[in-house]
Amino acid sequence: MGGMEAKAQKVRTAMVAVVGRTNSGKSTLVNRLVGEKVSIVSAMEQTTRNRIRAILTEPRGQLVFLDTPGLHKAENELGTLMNRMARGAGDSADILAVVFDASGPVRMEDEGWMARAAFAEAPTFFLLNKSDAPGYDPLPFKAAWERTQAAKGTARKVPWLELSAGTGAGCDTLLEALFAEAPETEGLLFPEDIVSDFPRKLAIADILREKLIGRLYQEVPHQLGVRVDSIEEAGNTWKVNATIFVNRASQKGMVIGTKGRTLRAMRRAAEPEIAEAYGLDACEVVPYVRVEPKWFRNHFLLKELGYKE
Repeated sequence: MGGMEAKAQKVRTAMVAVVGRTNSGKSTLVNRLVGEKVSIVSAMEQTTRNRIRAILTEPRGQLVFLDTPGLHKAENELGTLMNRMARGAGDSADILAVVFDASGPVRMEDEGWMARAAFAEAPTFFLLNKSDAPGYDPLPFKAAWERTQAAKGTARKVPWLELSAGTGAGCDTLLEALFAEAPETEGLLFPEDIVSDFPRKLAIADILREKLIGRLYQEVPHQLGVRVDSIEEAGNTWKVNATIFVNRASQKGMVIGTKGRTLRAMRRAAEPEIAEAYGLDACEVVPYVRVEPKWFRNHFLLKELGYKE
């Protein structure tokens, strides 16, 4: 064009921190918005342990969701790291989306996020999730926000959006609001053909952990760690070698199951999901269960599992 360089087309892009207390439905919501499964989903609390970037690219632009661990009472170094990740996510994001489980009562962690939102510089949305669930009631949450504002001496107006991450109700409205707040940039933040920049080994480890969580007793999942040691690639077939860490010897038998049934069930559920996610013909998972007392306090092991930089 006469020696003049064409200007880059401006698009709307934003880093969106999806925060809230544990088990409020953050991962389900992120998966729903992106249209792909990029986050572990379980009814068990504290299942999301890493900050996962899920990427939605469409004609309106690109939204990069930070699916964070939920705030909870930390009982060890892993718990402290998870809380630090959750709190830190909002500090670097363009938009803050606080998710509340409005089918239950307001909890201390909910009010904690309201207190942070009262002074947040980024545009903020309060998301009343589980609108389809029995007992859904947004009024106690709005009353808690008024109390927080009065206590903090602020008068910030934050939009409230009602939705159901499970059914998708209200999610289109949320996306419209997020794109409207997203700043204009010259070009996308990430390539348009990826839905997550989460490292491959960590993503597969999360799949394996998810498949185990639903098959174990209540006390085991929080003391369960999964590390993918290696991925052997032979053409379009992978062999995934993984170590499953438990805290006590008694938990090893629970993870393996009678005659290996729990591990086999985990493999049957995980292998086709991994194959589909990475476009494989087949995937074989080879798990090894290792007793590592108090592994969640081991600095070096936490780094290997992706919980520390």
